[in-house]
Amino acid sequence: MRTNLRANTAVKMNVFTEQQCQELVFAAEEAMWLTGTEFHDPESIEILRKAGCTIDGIIAHIPPHITERALQTCQKHIVLCNSRTGARELFLEGGNSYFGSGPCTPFTRNPYTEERHRATRESVKWATKVLDALPNIDYAMSLGIVQDVPLLLSDRHEFEQMILNTDKPIITVCNDQYGQEDNIKMAEYIAGGEEELRNHPFICLYAEPISPGVHCIEAAQKMVYGARKGLPTIYTPCIMAGGTAPATLAGVMVQGLCESLSGLVLGQCAAEGSPFIMGGVYTVLDMGSTIFSYGAPELDLMLAGLADVAHYLKVPMFGTAGCTDTCVIDEQAGVEAALSMAMTNMSGANLNHDTGYAEYGTTSNLDLVVIADEVLGMARRITAGIQTTEETLSLKEIEKVGPGGRFRAADIPEPEEEGVFEPKNSRVDYQARLVNRGAREIWEKAGGKTLKQAANEKVRDIIENHEAEPLPKATAAKIREMVENAVGHMPGE
Repeated sequence: MRTNLRANTAVKMNVFTEQQCQELVFAAEEAMWLTGTEFHDPESIEILRKAGCTIDGIIAHIPPHITERALQTCQKHIVLCNSRTGARELFLEGGNSYFGSGPCTPFTRNPYTEERHRATRESVKWATKVLDALPNIDYAMSLGIVQDVPLLLSDRHEFEQMILNTDKPIITVCNDQYGQEDNIKMAEYIAGGEEELRNHPFICLYAEPISPGVHCIEAAQKMVYGARKGLPTIYTPCIMAGGTAPATLAGVMVQGLCESLSGLVLGQCAAEGSPFIMGGVYTVLDMGSTIFSYGAPELDLMLAGLADVAHYLKVPMFGTAGCTDTCVIDEQAGVEAALSMAMTNMSGANLNHDTGYAEYGTTSNLDLVVIADEVLGMARRITAGIQTTEETLSLKEIEKVGPGGRFRAADIPEPEEEGVFEPKNSRVDYQARLVNRGAREIWEKAGGKTLKQAANEKVRDIIENHEAEPLPKATAAKIREMVENAVGHMPGE
């Protein structure tokens, strides 16, 4: 019998204590009040004015009590669903960590020719098929800006390719409120209506401020519209220490929280109780190359710290993992991607994007996505921890086998169907699918392939043979019609 036993049931990490999290939040509230942030949308300024904020031209000074109220009223229990069945799949709460791709890369790497070219409808289709097939990838983003269509309509085409080629939840990134309205209309049609989509959301909306401290008209409008629709909305700054934020990492945290939480306030003032996801891509301006670094260790450290703050506030968090600064998928790519995924999974950030980003976020690479899927299996096995129960302590088996004996493998139930794997359960035993642990003779007999070669073969196999659960033909046709009839709006219209 165990009395008053405390046990770790999983592996996790923390950067900040609760007191430090409080200090960071209070500092951000102070900056939101004293310095303020710019809002370039007149309606947003009026919403904040009516809520009690002090308005100085386009600068809104948000009193701390309004921020505190917004933190209390925002919906914190957020669930993303399967687009075909409505099944509730991703629970964005506590330390649950889910992983997916990123959006908006101008370039992609062709898995057949290795050519680096502009993203297209076909490249987004291929990317989404790969995301749909991989067991540890939980949701989809486009992995490209579609550029073989009018750019003002690229967001509608990206959404169409994603919804046709996966039933996993989708994060949609739109050019402006008009693109967001069109994509929501398509999602509502698929779900069976506005209320059904709100109750079983399979899409998550995205908006992003401009650091330092600027909410452009498009970001503010998308935040307001998403809040009024009652759909989960991510509001996440992308900031660089020494460039668009202070050089100190704590200063970056304060600047990022100021920008994200002021978006939260706007959303709650527009529609109290709307679901909100905080987050960011907090990194450094690499002084040697002047890039926004996706592979720097500071990114992993700051986002693990941001997860601590999100847990302190009990607000779901949007994180970053599985990306690299290198231009090719090599040893550097493996190191940077693996480190970020391991740290992110241990920190418990909820919704983590940019898996498959190479070349400091300018180019998507499907080989990296497949390698990252394998690493995520390992990371999830690590965070599952080691249970100490009467059964797992194995005293009876040790006694039965005795000194010099041989132990048998554990009995692990086989899945009912070959290939079935449940990535959302961290306690599922890790199964190697891509890495090779065979002796040299076995490896050579299998072709002596590198990890990248094996990943590339898997990418091409998925593109050629995998098909997602299809939408009904009439629904797909309706989506096609809505995309063809969409109207693009010039910025400022």
